[in-house]
Amino acid sequence: MNRQDSFFCARDYRSYLAALSETSSHYGVAVHAYVLMSNHVHILATPEDAGGVSRMMQQLGRKYVSYFNKAHARTGTLWEGRFRASMIESLRYLFACYRYIELNPVRAGLVSSPAEYEWSSYRTNAFARHNDLVKPHRAYLGLGGDSATRCDSYRRLFAGTHTDTDELIRTANRKGRTL
Repeated sequence: MNRQDSFFCARDYRSYLAALSETSSHYGVAVHAYVLMSNHVHILATPEDAGGVSRMMQQLGRKYVSYFNKAHARTGTLWEGRFRASMIESLRYLFACYRYIELNPVRAGLVSSPAEYEWSSYRTNAFARHNDLVKPHRAYLGLGGDSATRCDSYRRLFAGTHTDTDELIRTANRKGRTL
């Protein structure tokens, strides 16, 4: 709430990721990319059915807030309002969303490279670091015939600046519009 921290320590981040892994599996939602910032999260996901993401986020919120309140001796809500989401219709914007999500800690000035940030999927997508939570999108798999080629292609997507799409992504997400 009020942009207050939702994660205070490594255990909080790990608890959220465990709950995300459990709920995404339960509700048939493939998580392709994520970043956990101190006061918000971004998730790129594909549901098996239309209501999957909503059900996953509702259960994820219940699980994590219950853990967080107990762990930090507090009560009440942790986030304001409902989560925001938008659909992605083109590959151009799909990979722009990958970049937007995984570059969030760089834009926030927390690290100079997305590889330095522990609480994101970048190392999985860019360096094939094992992560049971992340399920490759079919477009990601199309980046190359083997893991090394895919990772190399993925890292090249992060070269240079891509601020032209950042505001489009923010607006679509805020207004629930298709990107």
